[in-house]
Amino acid sequence: MTTGTHESPALAMIHTVPGIIPAFNELVGRHLTGWRPFNMLDESLLGNTIRDGTLSPQTMRRVATHIWSAVDAGASAVLVTCSSLGPAVDAATPLCPVPLFRIDDGMAIEAIRRGNRIGVLATLATTMDPTTRLIERHAQRTGRNVSVTGRLCEGAFDKLRGGERAAHDAMIREGLASLLDSVDVVVLAQASMANALNEMSDISVPVLTSPELGVLHMSAALEQFAAR
Repeated sequence: MTTGTHESPALAMIHTVPGIIPAFNELVGRHLTGWRPFNMLDESLLGNTIRDGTLSPQTMRRVATHIWSAVDAGASAVLVTCSSLGPAVDAATPLCPVPLFRIDDGMAIEAIRRGNRIGVLATLATTMDPTTRLIERHAQRTGRNVSVTGRLCEGAFDKLRGGERAAHDAMIREGLASLLDSVDVVVLAQASMANALNEMSDISVPVLTSPELGVLHMSAALEQFAAR
């Protein structure tokens, strides 16, 4: 005798930083009821991008390979959690047979809703340009006129990679303080930066992080996709 079972749809998450995986598993459990996450980690995707100073064609091809590997593994949707890889996700999206998401879309959309003067705080130069372009693209799509001010926390990511999270977080808080008087809203360009806000209170403008906003955006999009 055989019994039929209904397996939950699988969400593949492609990461470049191992420390954020537990937080994303928790967010998926909270906001994507019925979805089963599995994680793929390749630190070299970000490491090579930092080394090259840009997202190279080779790394873009490798991101696409990971996405297709996730689909072959049974993923019904794929989320790439590294903002530096955003342009590679955009390039792969038209050909991907399942819904494909970049983590910072929800944050960019929410930033435009919150104000016209948007600050972008980043710990990697390779993330600054993709985040800025994403915000400008969503602003153009919605007919909004925005100005983007970037601030790079030079060396902070090296501190995080070396296990010095307290020093990393302190540098982010210092960079954030330098932006507050000149913008309506601040976005933190990398998912790994969100922890720094735990030590701050009485921030004068909204500060947005990508993990939860990205998962919420993906959840809404998947609901619309299922309803078609």
